[in-house]
Amino acid sequence: MKRSQPDAVSHYLAWAKLHSNARFNLAASGVLDYPLAELPVHVGDLEIGGTGPYGYPPLMERLAAKAGVPEECVVYTLGTSMANFVALTALVHRGDEVLIERPTYDPLLTILDHIGANVCRFDRLAEKGFQLGLGELERKLTPQTRLVILCNLHNPSAALTDESALRQAGEMAAKVGARVLVDEVYLETLFDQPWRSAFHLGSNFVVTSSLTKAYGLSGIRCGWILAQPELIQRMWQIIDFTYGSPVHPAELLAVVVLDNLNRVRDRARALLETNRVLVNEFLARHPDLECAPSRFGTTVFPRLRMGRTPEFVKILREQFDTSVVPGEFFEHPQHFRVGFCGATETVRGGLERLSAALEALQQRPRRENQLL
Repeated sequence: MKRSQPDAVSHYLAWAKLHSNARFNLAASGVLDYPLAELPVHVGDLEIGGTGPYGYPPLMERLAAKAGVPEECVVYTLGTSMANFVALTALVHRGDEVLIERPTYDPLLTILDHIGANVCRFDRLAEKGFQLGLGELERKLTPQTRLVILCNLHNPSAALTDESALRQAGEMAAKVGARVLVDEVYLETLFDQPWRSAFHLGSNFVVTSSLTKAYGLSGIRCGWILAQPELIQRMWQIIDFTYGSPVHPAELLAVVVLDNLNRVRDRARALLETNRVLVNEFLARHPDLECAPSRFGTTVFPRLRMGRTPEFVKILREQFDTSVVPGEFFEHPQHFRVGFCGATETVRGGLERLSAALEALQQRPRRENQLL
């Protein structure tokens, strides 16, 4: 997808908001919304005002405790999207060289377009399971590199980068004086696997995350940035001239959620475990899709071996009322992203229709498939 500074618009988010809806929506990547009624909170517990000047103290205390960091290393933001905007605005100036993985989450590129960064790329290869290639990263680093950007879990493939590889990436970046920004919003889905934030791996790491994707809590917009204190002050200043102050009822709800995170986590874990079995069974039945079984996260990113994926995605939507994310939004047009984090009946129905669409595609004459 061609990008330019005047066109600093997230085409993916516009598509997701306006065109992704379908009866069987497999385009979403965040866990099904958690019901407010299942939280121990009542309207009388909420207040319109009461936030602190730079973070509501009870919420800041809980976010710091969750991450295992001092409070002076935390900025509270309105979700990961705002966290990424604030962090990148603080870290990058016009003309700075920024090295970012491909494929990646489209809005990250859009923010860099908006800032006017000099964007360079390094590839995560499909044939290597989209794993972080340290050799590829090292080759692309230059003395001009100011920032390296990673997603862990990787978006769109959900590949996990382990702590050892992240530490090595940080050390490589430090040699040229660069920081590493890691978007960890999907890492929260590692419910049963011990992990810690990349923030703990070195002073040049900056981390963004939220409660949105893993827990079904998009509506309360509880996000955060972890950074060294000298950067935190600048990030709060950026918030001063963007949205100024957060929504206090959302802060109060976030405190309730963090105090009851086990029940929210258990519900998300059960949903994803059930749905992951369904998606892996689906992938095993379809050798016409190139994709490793899902181990982590909420999405898979298969490649269609025969036929043109954009046409397949269109057929799937128009004839089977099922949506997936076209791979063109991740600069891999022969792939498509499947989210399996919705209601199980929706995921099951969507996968059945994916199977039907693949069968219909196979029944076309071979030459017609090649021309699609």
